[in-house]
Amino acid sequence: MTPPPGGSNGHHHRRQQVSAMESGGDAPGAAARRRFNWKAPAIVLVFELLESIAFSGVALNLVVYLATVLHGSTAFNAAHVDTWNGTTFIVPVIGAFLADSYWGKYRTILASIAFYLVGLVLLTVSAAVPSLRPGTACQMGASCAPATKTQFSVFFAALYLTSIGTGGVKSALLPFGAEQYDDDAERPERKQAFFSWFFAAINLGIFIAGTLISWLEQNVAWALGFGVGTACLLVAALAFVAGTPWYRVQMPTGSPLKDIIRVLVAAFRKRRVRLELEDGAAAPLHEDDDAKDEQQLARTKGLRCLDRAAVIVKGEAAAEGAWSLCTVSEVEGVKILVRMLPIWATCVLYAASLGQMTTTFIQQGMAMDARVGGRFKVPVASLVSVEVVFMLLWVALHDAAVIPLARRVTGRPGGLTQLQRMGVGRFLVVLALGTAALVERRRLRGVSAGGAAMSIAWQVPQFVLVAGSDVFCGIAQLEFFYGEAPAAMRSICSAFSFLALSLGFYVNSLVVTLVAAATGRPGWLAPDLNAGHLDYYFWLWTVISVANLLLYMVLAARYTPKQVAAAVEPATSD
Repeated sequence: MTPPPGGSNGHHHRRQQVSAMESGGDAPGAAARRRFNWKAPAIVLVFELLESIAFSGVALNLVVYLATVLHGSTAFNAAHVDTWNGTTFIVPVIGAFLADSYWGKYRTILASIAFYLVGLVLLTVSAAVPSLRPGTACQMGASCAPATKTQFSVFFAALYLTSIGTGGVKSALLPFGAEQYDDDAERPERKQAFFSWFFAAINLGIFIAGTLISWLEQNVAWALGFGVGTACLLVAALAFVAGTPWYRVQMPTGSPLKDIIRVLVAAFRKRRVRLELEDGAAAPLHEDDDAKDEQQLARTKGLRCLDRAAVIVKGEAAAEGAWSLCTVSEVEGVKILVRMLPIWATCVLYAASLGQMTTTFIQQGMAMDARVGGRFKVPVASLVSVEVVFMLLWVALHDAAVIPLARRVTGRPGGLTQLQRMGVGRFLVVLALGTAALVERRRLRGVSAGGAAMSIAWQVPQFVLVAGSDVFCGIAQLEFFYGEAPAAMRSICSAFSFLALSLGFYVNSLVVTLVAAATGRPGWLAPDLNAGHLDYYFWLWTVISVANLLLYMVLAARYTPKQVAAAVEPATSD
């Protein structure tokens, strides 16, 4: 189908769809100016809490279930858990593309819930029905006959259905919740608080799953633990559907990828077009003045080569085709993505640094005295759950003290900017890794001197710093990728955080492989940590994190934020 003629190049009809809102049985556009209702974001936050419990109840104990129930080998378990984790954090990118291009966020969430519930129900059934699992349990580290192909097939089918479901939810739920708020420049703290509490809901769910659900799974019955998670998601789904009358539901515009390619093609075709006329005046640029309900972006400096895509060269916009002329807003949308990518690259290295908490920090704790108070023995992995408690305390401190103080100092309604808070998070992870290195050096000296094992309580400061880092940077990254994204790409850009986390796992694995190869045997990461130098490994990651922080500071200082046009005058050709 050819685009209709006219100055809008066929964008007017699609942009009307962007601003059209549906809710319940209302006709499109009926809710375009629906007033803010606190029930809508409240339901989203409850949904995220319950979904986090359901997901974490599976993810946190997946290795244990594979080893003790399905009798998988160590290599088999590690490979499949890594593959599933990678899939789970890449699927949100696909879900985001569907949400922004075709289904919309609301429908994407509903479709994902269906996959999610089927996966969790099948997972619960596979753990409850005796014929779908081996008849006897197997102790960790023991050699037992593995499950049959049918038993493995049913389990992994359930697992990957769950992965598809959580991927769709992760990609669309956050931007959907944020869209329930007005874009009020005078009161940005309302939406800022939503991001903080969304982050807190994720981590509170992890804490509940890591304590209560994990205990039920390992001490009562796996089927009961999975069943509780399934019930949580079912309640979340029912609450989400019940809240439909209060939602603002934004409809998709079509594939944003097509608009990105159009801008690049138009800019290439006009690569020799001048941005100034012979008399020195600026060349006329095209904007769709009929799209009054869509957020229009102002032209920014930099990446001038892309501005050529919006230059009107044939006297009037109607004379040019859709692949030769784009609007200023479309060009600025591509500029935003180009500027985001370097910032996002530092997020990958940051995620890899943060990943030490669930790997080398745990290994360090296993070599320490886990007794507290002389009798009570702390499970080493429980420090990860305790870190969630520290995070919740940091969230309270962040919202109650840090941000209000920053508002008074800077005069900004939002206090610190998103980029500044991300910088604070990157600085705190440097301190956390340096602290871990110092603790490990002290521990090794104690071992060399023949002293008593070092108390695991020495790890608390590094976990507190990691928690603070995650709060500052995690919340700010959610806000940054949502707030800076073009309106038609908010789900995709919000999914960048999950993609960075996924790639961070792979970077971490690569560094471990390179260090093991470079340091030989026993090496820094020796099986017996007392014979290795884990402190050197922590210092390496401290240096990597410092370099990443410095790179980020340069990129953040040069970053040009999105600018919204207050008013757009009709383009003229004279």
